[in-house]
Amino acid sequence: MSGIVLVLGSGADRRTFHRMMAELTPRGDLAETRLGPDLLAGVQRLRVVDRERAVQPWCSADGRWLLCYNGEIFNHRELAAELDRLGRPLRTESDTEVVLEAFLAWGPEAVTRLRGEFAFVVVDTFTDRLYLARDPLGVRPLYWSRHLRRLHIASEVKALVPVGAPITELPPGQHGWADASTGPDLVPYLDLARLGSGQVPVRDPDEAATLVREALRDSIRVRVDTDLSVGVLLSGGLASALTLLHVRELHHDCVAFTIGTPESEDTRYARRLAADLGIHHEVIEVQPRDVRLDDVRAAIRISELTEYADLIDAVVSVPLFRRVRDLGIRVVLTGDGADDLFGGGPESAQVGREAADRLFRHRLRNLYRTSLQRLDRTGLGHGVEARLPFLDLALVELAMRLPAGLKLRGDRRSWILRHAHADHLPEYVRDRPRKPMARASGLGEAVRAYRALFARQYRAFGYESLAPVRRDFDTVLVRCGHDLDRAVASGAARPDVLEHARDLAGMARWTVGPALRRLTGAGRRH
Repeated sequence: MSGIVLVLGSGADRRTFHRMMAELTPRGDLAETRLGPDLLAGVQRLRVVDRERAVQPWCSADGRWLLCYNGEIFNHRELAAELDRLGRPLRTESDTEVVLEAFLAWGPEAVTRLRGEFAFVVVDTFTDRLYLARDPLGVRPLYWSRHLRRLHIASEVKALVPVGAPITELPPGQHGWADASTGPDLVPYLDLARLGSGQVPVRDPDEAATLVREALRDSIRVRVDTDLSVGVLLSGGLASALTLLHVRELHHDCVAFTIGTPESEDTRYARRLAADLGIHHEVIEVQPRDVRLDDVRAAIRISELTEYADLIDAVVSVPLFRRVRDLGIRVVLTGDGADDLFGGGPESAQVGREAADRLFRHRLRNLYRTSLQRLDRTGLGHGVEARLPFLDLALVELAMRLPAGLKLRGDRRSWILRHAHADHLPEYVRDRPRKPMARASGLGEAVRAYRALFARQYRAFGYESLAPVRRDFDTVLVRCGHDLDRAVASGAARPDVLEHARDLAGMARWTVGPALRRLTGAGRRH
């Protein structure tokens, strides 16, 4: 796992390049660079796979091709064996080398063979052209900006702010070629909207349960194939509990991590489950009064998120990943994505089947700029790689084949996950209703009090070179009567004056009210 920086073009500026690299320092253990007159390439590398030999930027044996790569390819051993049979023996056991050799063997079509979470750039140093690609869900990020006929590429927005030009994100599931002055000329290699459309729906509950259970177990199996200790982010909810159960079975050394107030739902459920399973459990206890403006500012800077609800979750995530890092854990698994795939959506009962399916696919296509961005930034902002087993492409495709009735039954969301693991899950986890992270941790309202300042802080970091802060999509969706087209159009607008005034009033109630009560002694018992 890494942070990528690359500058291509005549007279590539080294000062700007080193500023870009410095912004991504937390993403890796060490900085590795390759510097030329017209190509500056660097990686902040977090050493996970073949830690000593997987140096970057990685170069082909003949020196022509250069790779800057961020991610994990979970089928790299199978691909390495296939490449060896083709007469392409590898020098390392790293997935880094596999990415480049696969590209050289199969060209751009190689990206369809990669099972993993990735973003990478391959440079042809003979022609000064480069190829970019990003994984289908957008788990790993990639951005670009052009200035003075030079192309700048980086893993985070903050690394491109020093360039001083508009910033564009490489969309998930797309790839293409570029040079210093033209492109990227991008095309989709996989369309999530059509994934599973040619497959027969799975309507039988027992068949669906078997397929879901096997696919999830296999997804977790490949993600714990490491000699490192593995962490699990445990909320005590359904998805994180299932993740922990499988990790405990498949890996010899795992630790669970939970954040929340001492009396929060997440803390209470997670403590009980970890104790029942005999898992080492780290609980990060935070009181609402501990949340300060500096914490909010730091989370906004790290996460670069553009929706208010995601920024609130980022503030909660930062101390969680800080503890993971301090304990020396480099890899964690999370249950994120499970509710998006299997939850059924709260609006399913309010709109028709076709509209509900459009909303489902819209949310899935936009995870890359919401929860996935939060996990990437807050995790790698502390040198921790978060892996997402529920978003393995095979599991996503299976979820596309399941009818809504297997996902939502009555008020039971993620019914098929509960049914598929009924004999493994404790009843108190199986029956627990889903609640958002910020609310279940007990910290959401403390962070929400600062909401009026989110946009100003975001602009202060120069992130509007990519996009402005926007309102929460789910809130806009409700206001628009669950009409997706209206919600998308309305959500692109900035918050109105009245909404901002309400945010300011809420912040005043939270911060000024308690201070006045302390000064006046109001509310004391006599």
